[in-house]
Amino acid sequence: MAKKEEAKAPAAETDGKPAGKSKLKLIILIVVGLLLAIGLSVGATLFFLKGDKKEEAKSEEHAATEDAGKPVKKQAIYEVLAPAFVVNYNYKGRQRYMQVSVALMGRDKAELDALHEHMPVLRNNLVMLFSGQDFEALSTPVGKEMLRQQTTASVQALAQKETGKMAVEQVLFTNIVLQ
Repeated sequence: MAKKEEAKAPAAETDGKPAGKSKLKLIILIVVGLLLAIGLSVGATLFFLKGDKKEEAKSEEHAATEDAGKPVKKQAIYEVLAPAFVVNYNYKGRQRYMQVSVALMGRDKAELDALHEHMPVLRNNLVMLFSGQDFEALSTPVGKEMLRQQTTASVQALAQKETGKMAVEQVLFTNIVLQ
């Protein structure tokens, strides 16, 4: 039996040494495999991102060529009419007031500047329009919106008449006070 134990002992020692080397080899292989996987994922990410950028550039070029025939919508420009408009009413035997702050929205600064020369006429037309309104109708949101639309039409008509261009796209009420 002693021979069997001796025979087993050298086998265990030889298995012990290669086992340590095989563990080291296994760790090295795992590290190399992880580094390879990380490198491949980074490379694939960069490849696909470059492909997306090329596709975006192509789609932008395509959109630019399609829009070449269409007019490009310019950025909105706002012109605030100061001071605010104040008009008075005689409503049911009492004196009532309305204060309206107005801003003009256009797309071309030169057209708005051309309209600026006619500001006294524009302000006069708006005062007359505001003072001719029904106080009770203006107390509702629908009445205020109707007044805003009438004001827009009035300003656009004046701009068309005086400058020959539609300088104002919309008239906006930035503040309305009814008292």
